Amino acid sequence: MEVERVQAIATLSKCKDTIPSEYIRSETEQPATTTLQGVVLEVPVIDLSNPDEEKAAAEIGDASREWGIFQVVNHGISGELITELQKVGREFFEKVPQEEKEVIAKTEGGDSVEGYGTKLQKEVEGKKGWVDHLFHKIWPPSAIDYHFWPKNPPSYREINEEYAKRMKVVADKLFKCLSLGLGLEGGVLKEAVGGDDLIYLLKINYYPPCPRPDLALGVVAHTDMSAITILVPNEVQGLQVFKDDHWFDVKYIPNALIVHIGDQIEILSNGKYKGVYHRSIVNKDMTRMSWPVFLEPPPEHEIRPLPQLANDSNPAKYKTKKYKDYVYCKLNKLPQ
Repeated sequence: MEVERVQAIATLSKCKDTIPSEYIRSETEQPATTTLQGVVLEVPVIDLSNPDEEKAAAEIGDASREWGIFQVVNHGISGELITELQKVGREFFEKVPQEEKEVIAKTEGGDSVEGYGTKLQKEVEGKKGWVDHLFHKIWPPSAIDYHFWPKNPPSYREINEEYAKRMKVVADKLFKCLSLGLGLEGGVLKEAVGGDDLIYLLKINYYPPCPRPDLALGVVAHTDMSAITILVPNEVQGLQVFKDDHWFDVKYIPNALIVHIGDQIEILSNGKYKGVYHRSIVNKDMTRMSWPVFLEPPPEHEIRPLPQLANDSNPAKYKTKKYKDYVYCKLNKLPQ
């Protein structure tokens, strides 16, 4: 096997009660010394079923300005469907033979992030994240490449297609509220990120147990390059947010969806909404998993601050850029 998967390294490390040096973060990043202990961050929780749309939009707008992250409940995706999504995702990582997983592995040096893999972006100082992942597009149907969808478990495709349909309804509602929260017409932000050509990219993060969770990170601190990210975690604590100069654990709420403001919405809002700076930590005894869906503009789509929010008295703070060029710079740690 060309690439060493973290799942395999975790099995070996468990016996030795240690981890390879390339997974040990610098002291300024180690969770044990940088997390504010004993405090769990209760990010805003918003009821998406609220019949008072203006109130929901105001709450989402406030959360996006102040936090860049919020959780939504009563969002219309059933707890049963979320459980099924989690079940088939976990089975892919834990029950499908490694050789079968490698069949849908992403190609080294390829343009696409789709596929099963371990490394995602340029690794600073050769340090690695304690995570394996699977990426594939789930919407629109014209963007889907089923080669990257697991054939096992057999129900994987049906459940993910159903999840995509439900997710689209939630996303449309969120974009509308985000627009209204900026004092804009409801359809402005969705149209600005690509309208019906908006791409829904699912990622499954698999963080196996780690003998030294005090020293390692699952995913290094970052903001998402998407427009927004809608995420389902499992019940194992792991998402952390940087706020008021500290790293905090984010409280887990069963069946809630966690929404991150991504870089593209920050740009469109000319900085009024903030992309959330976050990272993931790992657990000594339990496997943590998460299912983020990144809502991304089409590759050739240009993103710039909205003219309604950038003018002579409040100049544009960000450059105009095609989304594919933004992604290239971000993954290769180049200045935007």
